[in-house]
This record gives sequence, C-alpha cells and structure tokens, in this order.
Amino acid sequence: MSETTETPPDPERTLTEQDVEGELLADWRMLIDRLHASFDTGDFVTAVRLVDAIALAAEQMDHHPDLDLSYGRLDVRLLSRDVGGVTSRDVVLARTISELALAAGATPHPERTSVLELALDSADEAKIRPFWAALLAYDTVEAWGETQLRDGTGRRASIWFQPTDAHDVPRQRWHLDLRIPPEVVADRIAAAVAAGGVLVDDSAAPAFWVLADPQGNRACLTTWQGR
Repeated sequence: MSETTETPPDPERTLTEQDVEGELLADWRMLIDRLHASFDTGDFVTAVRLVDAIALAAEQMDHHPDLDLSYGRLDVRLLSRDVGGVTSRDVVLARTISELALAAGATPHPERTSVLELALDSADEAKIRPFWAALLAYDTVEAWGETQLRDGTGRRASIWFQPTDAHDVPRQRWHLDLRIPPEVVADRIAAAVAAGGVLVDDSAAPAFWVLADPQGNRACLTTWQGR
C-alpha cells in the first residue's frame, strides 16, 4: 500500500475570499486584496512588545506585514506584494500573528476591520484619472476589469471611476464604498437607518447595499460575497 503525500500549497498562487474562508482564520478578514486584523492590547507597551514579536517572526519568514500601532491597539495588514494578492505565505504569517497576539493577551476584533473606497462618477475617466493619481501620489492599477488608483501602503482610500452620462446639472459625483466583513452588515445598516439614513437599494446584496443620508447623499456597504 503506497502512502499518499499532500501537495504543498503554491506560495505564488493568489487566494480568493472563498479560499481564505476555508482556512478558518478567525482573527482575520480578507477585504479587497489583503488580509486585515485588529487587536486590542490594553496598553501601549503590550502593543509595542507584540510588534517586536511579529517583526521577529516576519524576519524569519522573510515576509513582512503592514502594522498600524496606536495606544492599546494594533492593526495588521497582509499582502504578498510580489503577486499583488493574498497567498499561502500570508495565511501562515496570519496564523503566527494570531498565536503571538493570544500569548500577549491581546483581544482580536475582526468585526471592526474595513476598507474605504471612493467612487467618482465620470463620463470620461481617462481625462481626469491622471490628475487624481498625481494629486494623491497614488499607483494606477488594473483590478476586476477596471483601472483604479491605490495608495501603495493600503492606509488611504482607493479610488475607482463609475461611468456616467455627461451632465451639467450639479449632483453628487463622489460616493463612499465601505468594504466590511459580511457578518457586520446588518448591524451597520440598522445603525445608519437609526441615525436618520435610508436603505435605498438592496437588490445587489450581498455584493453591496446602497444607503443615503437625510439629504440624499449616497454611500455603499460592500462585501466580497455575491461577486
């Protein structure tokens, strides 16, 4: 009887949201193109010690996260920059970071992770895109069949352009797209409606929901599901 051997994961293959769901990374959420986690550390010193531990592990793996440190809180983002997406390398480092956070007594809060996108209506995006790229010093990337502008650090909102008809009458041109974990959508909609907003359209759910403030300015909550 011959023994079967498992094929090791390809460290260059980018993972989908479904792939990441299957990895059961309880502390992490994949939002747009990278893994996100957020930890409460209780105080600044604990957060710094956790950063030191993560740095050591990252050096040993030769794979490095983006870290945002503030008092009592550490936010982490993982991306395989060489392939422009999440790979098995990120999954391995995510598990290691979760173990280090647990050992440090840090509390994970995946429900508060989010990614903000700005959408700009334009009848001729090619005409205006270079201006916004230059103004913000953003990278121009191709993603999901469209051209987007992105901050290389992942800290600032990315920008995409929504085709529209030419018009002279002033109207809302910018709107916010907020990518959040699917499990927090219902509570976020309820909070927005309780604050005076309106759920305008849920026909594309669970990909996105359109909401508006009391003056009609719109924004979208989005998830990876239904795409």
